[in-house]
Amino acid sequence: MLNIGLLGCGRIGQVHARSVGQLDGVRVTAVADAMPDAANALASKIGADVREASAVITSADVDAVVIGTPTDTHYDLIHQAAAAGKAIFCEKPVDMSADRIRDCQTAVAEAGVAFLTAFNRRFDPNFANLQQRLRAGEIGDVEIVSILSRDPSPPPVSYIKTSGGLFRDMMIHDFDMARFLLAEEPVQVFAVGSALVDPAIGEAGDVDTAAVTLTTASGKICQISNSRRATYGYDQRVEVHGSKGMLRAANMLENTVEVAGTNGFQTAPAQHFFLERYEAAYRNEMARFVEAVQAGTTPSPSIDDGLRAQMLADAAAQSLETGAPVAL
Repeated sequence: MLNIGLLGCGRIGQVHARSVGQLDGVRVTAVADAMPDAANALASKIGADVREASAVITSADVDAVVIGTPTDTHYDLIHQAAAAGKAIFCEKPVDMSADRIRDCQTAVAEAGVAFLTAFNRRFDPNFANLQQRLRAGEIGDVEIVSILSRDPSPPPVSYIKTSGGLFRDMMIHDFDMARFLLAEEPVQVFAVGSALVDPAIGEAGDVDTAAVTLTTASGKICQISNSRRATYGYDQRVEVHGSKGMLRAANMLENTVEVAGTNGFQTAPAQHFFLERYEAAYRNEMARFVEAVQAGTTPSPSIDDGLRAQMLADAAAQSLETGAPVAL
């Protein structure tokens, strides 16, 4: 039995607790949260102890920690967990600073502990299938990757102010997906963006509508489109054009029923938000982490993947500010 210590009992912590509960050979032993009510509520629901974060990390009955706390707490928790010899599952972004992620990388490497950066979209059954077929050569050489990611509505401006910005908070998932599909590191980043959804987001120093072009050394191109608004649901699509054809992953709909009439065919709306859309992905990424820890293998995506996605986000922010492409 692998014993998990869960740090953070908010929305994402509850998602991970539910994923653990659906797996064999693993359980959440203890939880911690800065809000005692949240910790007590989740602990009561899953049958875990409530402890201080430091106590969870150093407990002999905890083998691995899941870090689902605010990003600005990750750095210290990663260092503490590494020093305690615990395997680490960490939500994205690892940190808002690439240099601080490098510090974490060193701590993890020196401790020799497993580390998974929680880019859950790699574990979505549809995106994973598309990537596997790419690697098998089904459409030949990759030429253009197109990633569309649009939220139903923006988060509160209070969240925007501490989020690190759209590139580091929202598009960072897409930067990782781009690397996952391109199988080649981007060497140039060009970004444009505007505040078209809510002027208050612009006043807070961020954008809510953005497009980024990534280019690799061999000339492969990835274009990413993000918006904080999609009136038709949670828009998550990927298309890859290759030398022999195309692969496309469409949106997940609320149901598969079609109706036909004088206005043609109509389908259900896209699933409304990430909790429904990526439920299977969250479960699969936790299963992969547990399998790697139990087998003593290296989990993927690693802390290096977390760093590389952050570097792309930083480059996109720089490009938006300067209006020029940024070389990596």
